Amino acid sequence: MELSLIALTPFLGAGFVSAISRLGRLHAAWGAGIVTLVALLILLPFITDAFSGHVLVQSIPWIPLLGMEFAFRLDGLALLFVLLILCIGLLIILYARYYLSERDDMGRFYAYLLMFMGSMLGIATSENIIQLLIFWELTSLSSFLLISYWQMRHESRSGARMALAVTGGGGLALLGGFLLLGEIVGSYNLTDILASGYLIRNHELYLPMLILVLLGAFTKSAQFPFHFWLPNAMAAPTPVSAYLHSATMVKAGVFLLARLFPALSGTSAWFWLVCFTGLVTLVVAAYIAMFKHDLKGLLAYSTISHLGLITLLFGIGTPMAALAGVFHIINHAIFKASLFMAAGIIHHETGTRDMRILRGLWKHMPHTALLAMVAAASMAGVPLFNGFLSKEMFFAETLFVINQPWGWLLPTMATLAGIFAVAYSLRFIHNVFFDGESTDLPKQPHEPPRWMKVPVEILVALCLLVGIFPALTVEPILAAAASSVLQGPVPDHDLAIWHGFNTALFMSMTALIGGVIVYLARKPLFSLQERVESLLDFRALYEFLIEKLFAVADTITHFLNKNSLQRMLFVFMLFVLTLGIYGAMATDNDYGLTGERDILPIDGVSLLIAAVLVVATAATAVMHRQRLISLILLGTVGLGISLIFVKFSAPDLALTQLSVEVVTIVLMLLALYFLPQQSPIESGNWLRSRDALIAATAGGGVTLLVWAVLTRPYESISNYFLENSLPGGGGTNVVNVILVDFRGYDTLGEITVLALAGLGIYAMLEHLKIAGASHDSEGRAWDEDLHPIIMASFTRLLLPLALLVSMFILLRGHNLPGGGFIAGLVTAVALVMQYLANGVIWTQQRLPINMHKVIGYGLLIATCTGLASWIFKYPFLTSAFSHIHWPIIGEFELASAMAFDLGVYLVVVGATLLILVYLGLIHHQSHQMKHRKRIR
Repeated sequence: MELSLIALTPFLGAGFVSAISRLGRLHAAWGAGIVTLVALLILLPFITDAFSGHVLVQSIPWIPLLGMEFAFRLDGLALLFVLLILCIGLLIILYARYYLSERDDMGRFYAYLLMFMGSMLGIATSENIIQLLIFWELTSLSSFLLISYWQMRHESRSGARMALAVTGGGGLALLGGFLLLGEIVGSYNLTDILASGYLIRNHELYLPMLILVLLGAFTKSAQFPFHFWLPNAMAAPTPVSAYLHSATMVKAGVFLLARLFPALSGTSAWFWLVCFTGLVTLVVAAYIAMFKHDLKGLLAYSTISHLGLITLLFGIGTPMAALAGVFHIINHAIFKASLFMAAGIIHHETGTRDMRILRGLWKHMPHTALLAMVAAASMAGVPLFNGFLSKEMFFAETLFVINQPWGWLLPTMATLAGIFAVAYSLRFIHNVFFDGESTDLPKQPHEPPRWMKVPVEILVALCLLVGIFPALTVEPILAAAASSVLQGPVPDHDLAIWHGFNTALFMSMTALIGGVIVYLARKPLFSLQERVESLLDFRALYEFLIEKLFAVADTITHFLNKNSLQRMLFVFMLFVLTLGIYGAMATDNDYGLTGERDILPIDGVSLLIAAVLVVATAATAVMHRQRLISLILLGTVGLGISLIFVKFSAPDLALTQLSVEVVTIVLMLLALYFLPQQSPIESGNWLRSRDALIAATAGGGVTLLVWAVLTRPYESISNYFLENSLPGGGGTNVVNVILVDFRGYDTLGEITVLALAGLGIYAMLEHLKIAGASHDSEGRAWDEDLHPIIMASFTRLLLPLALLVSMFILLRGHNLPGGGFIAGLVTAVALVMQYLANGVIWTQQRLPINMHKVIGYGLLIATCTGLASWIFKYPFLTSAFSHIHWPIIGEFELASAMAFDLGVYLVVVGATLLILVYLGLIHHQSHQMKHRKRIR
């Protein structure tokens, strides 16, 4: 699985960079650069195969029963994007080293950047589309962190939320599209999907699937009408804009169009949906870019326009158009990344990006000006630069439909967009570097540090080299990528600079001359734009819709909630009852309520336990206002359930239930200290009668359902686990083997939830200060002896024994009743008793353990145990076991599940203690507050 390391290395490197950043700012930059170079070195052995047209696929079973695999694919298209992501990423890392100020946390920045890099690499190399979707969503999350990097700025937070909302919504649509696509093909692997184009295009689900997939692609690549999020994301630091919003993240959408091109293109629906969206985006964004005063705003809208150009090319659907689309992906990434970095240098050295203030920088920053002018000329499509070549190919492909009705519209609008592209490029050059002299800049302009310009110089050199020598520089990677897109041979093409006098050249010259004219006549156009600007302000529409969405949500919440737990429970139970009654009425039942299965005999012990449970439960409901008594009755119910587990030979469940009961009782006792001993009457007789009726109806319905199920024959799955526990999982304790092997993935999710719950409760309790009651309900003062000496002495003696028992339960859990969860609870109970008996401060001084780290190490051990199986090409969390013979001890079993159980143990101990200890700290602080008041 060497291919997986390409995508996973940046994720691992993010933690490494965050750690070494404590050594200094330069360490973070060097660390990020080294991680990126390592990913490039991993890629090197596969480049030759990808260039030669081979498709390399590596996979490990993930969920075999569902046909899911953890699979990676490297072909020409994937190679192109991996090289763009890593090479431009390396330049961005160098650039950011000089761009970020001393106040900025470089470790956090580079960690976020590497997380995003890994997410994009995952998109580019995923063979399984569900896996691709996971990485797709990770790009949205990591870009949110990068856009909001300057968290103290409102525009950063607002732009990040907007980007996440739009791209996240598109991700949900993409999920639906991928599920339909997998349903159509019968597989989620790209190899099968790309080979099933005829089946997909002729399926009845093709159109809804296509719309959902395109929604995902259009939102990610900021296509009209979802384009508004990208300019607002310019609040991010310029290295983020140069990386995410020119070369990588916004290219994810067009990458998806290219990746699925063989399977989805070739229909009228594809042509009209993709072509129309791309054409509107191309023209509208090019027009708006002309009138933006902010340098990054201009570049953002020009990026949207060029993404529309690429989308339009894939929409045309011809092999040559797809080739031109791939070519422009390369060229746009080169010149736009360099332009964003040049804009960042201008802002860094002048203190502003406002082109109404910037003037005459050629005198102060000639080197930067020259670099920016070359990149802008490439963006405008000037001959001898790389942008000219792909834009001329684009113009030629728009003539494909010239003979169709209204076919003239496509080349006309493409030329119009080209005119605006030249105009806004010329404005970028003339306004900033010439056009007089700036007099009121926030900073005196000057050239940046030498190494800050190196990334721009490399990219600008590529603009020239590709523009002058395309066949020698870009032809191999272009042919490999286009071949992957087309899933076949590349059409004949010529990347020469000169193709003679033809229509495409005429369109290019018209765009150049028209762009100059438009720029010279810009003043009346600016006046016109000020009057129509609001018509194109889709951000206002977005904010209006978001406001209305929240208003509707608030209305529903207030109607259902009313700040009343009773009302919420009433609505919930009423909804469940409605569903149950509907299901019962809709089901044809010819056999009656009772089935033909024999009823088990009732013995006296079972009857007694059931009676105790019923009485205790009813008493809890009746006496719920007396909180301490209710808590004691709840403990009785838990004890009764434990006895039921014992009755039915489930010692693991009985041990777990008893441990949970002890921890829960302690937790609730600590909480009750801050609550009145009796709760007030909160509802009248009518409401209590209503609730009793609903409870009786719901309980009766569940009883009837259970009776109907248990009196009918059923086929149990227990035999499978009983037969396979030892040979398949290496343990005779079936319950534990199920938890750590057969259902290990579920258990990993459960302990993750437990860890998050513990950390969430800790966050709420950390700075909480509550004054507890000093007297009981009858006015008697609480006992001042909080830690009786007898109890403290006994708990200190019992602690080693309790820890020994917990270790015994942990180690034997694979073959006898026990396991990580039970052992963790026993350890937690033992340690909590120390806190209760001896006091929080006394115990913490002797057990200075950071429970956050305990939780973290537990999750890490459990996860690494699962990942280790991938090394041996087995599904995630597949366990292994072996028996060895030790002298004296004899035969001894070693199982990987023991390591997983250890992770479960640590999470349970850490989360439980984190909650209980901080409740104890609040109790201690409350007692101290009362003591100080008495002294006063």
